[in-house]
Amino acid sequence: QLQACGGGLVQSGGSLRLSCAASGRTSGSNSMGWFRQAPGKDREFVATISSNGVVRNYADSVKGRFTVSRDNGKSTMYLQMNSLKPEDTAVYYCAEVRSGGALYAPTTASAYRYWGQGTQVTVSS
Repeated sequence: QLQACGGGLVQSGGSLRLSCAASGRTSGSNSMGWFRQAPGKDREFVATISSNGVVRNYADSVKGRFTVSRDNGKSTMYLQMNSLKPEDTAVYYCAEVRSGGALYAPTTASAYRYWGQGTQVTVSS
């Protein structure tokens, strides 16, 4: 399973660091990604990182502000979020694909097999 944590309430311009730890059926060694869902909106892609950490893709809305990383020794993925904006408010989900190459880093939700429970991020103006 995937366990996401690190969400909370922060003022606009602030920072948060999300973590996603893999255990059990999820190895934490495949491509992993972050998605988010705001109230009344569809789930959207945020960032993804390949299994070897070389390939990282970001949504245009977070480029330059968010950084995805991973520690394969700890089976954990991170999302450093800086310069947060009220429009970043959402439940953030981490996900892992079932398999793929070392440079595989999909940006579509349908590519991911395992999902965490989500962590709430609220940015006040």
